[in-house]
Amino acid sequence: MPYVSIWVHIVWTTKNREPLLTDEIRYQVFNHIKKYAEGKDIYIDHINGYYEHVHCLISLKAEQSISTILNLLKGESSYWINNKSGLGNTKFGWQDEYFAVSVSESQVEAVRKYIRNQESHHKKETFLLEYRKFIVKYNFVV
Repeated sequence: MPYVSIWVHIVWTTKNREPLLTDEIRYQVFNHIKKYAEGKDIYIDHINGYYEHVHCLISLKAEQSISTILNLLKGESSYWINNKSGLGNTKFGWQDEYFAVSVSESQVEAVRKYIRNQESHHKKETFLLEYRKFIVKYNFVV
């Protein structure tokens, strides 16, 4: 049996970064994603976000890949929002792109705190500014 400890901070956005995750539906969506993930043996340690994006701290198992996990979470949750929840007034979708960065064990608690505080964080800083900082900090090629 392999012993694996891989923490990943993942961020993804609504299609065209539309502010569709309103106060009325945002936490229902996050709770649904977390519950669905549990059923698929995906461990989401923390999930939160704001009007146009989601942050997740995930612990990967040896046989899991980031792309497979995101395809499952994004696909099922957009289906649920559009067809099951009664929450959306317009066609809901997620952007294809996402950020994913590894998190060292020593930084897990800091990332948890960052994810928990999304609402207050984004009262001071827009997602676009956060996005640009991620690009620079992690040397993503755009």
